[in-house]
Formats: sequence, C-alpha cells, structure tokens
Amino acid sequence: MGERPRKLGIRLAEARSTALFQLATELPSVILARTLGIHINVAVKWQRAAAGDWAAYADDVSNRTREAPAP
Repeated sequence: MGERPRKLGIRLAEARSTALFQLATELPSVILARTLGIHINVAVKWQRAAAGDWAAYADDVSNRTREAPAP
C-alpha cells in the first residue's frame, strides 16, 4: 500500500507525524486519544511535544536516518 506514494516521493511516516503533531496542537488529549484510538498517555506525549521545545524537536528530526529513495 505504501509503494505507490513512496514512488511519488510521499513519505507516509513523516506525513503521519506531521498530522498527529498538528492535531495535538488543536485538540485536548482526551479527544485526540478517543478520536484516533490511541492511549491517553500517547496523546499527552504528542501534546507535550507539540507545545514543547521546538529546538529539541528540530534536533531530533534532523538526527533521524533518512530513507534512501527507491530507484
């Protein structure tokens, strides 16, 4: 299922993280958890990350290994 988007240059994991991050800035954690079917602790962690130290988040993202594009 992820093959076609990957060929188009769409990184699904990054898109999912971006969407979760945005939702965490807009919704209370309990609603985020119930809507997405995730544990409340996970929703709280996303909210803390969204409102937390942007420098630490940027550092974490920049240190992730990049997936090589498919030939």
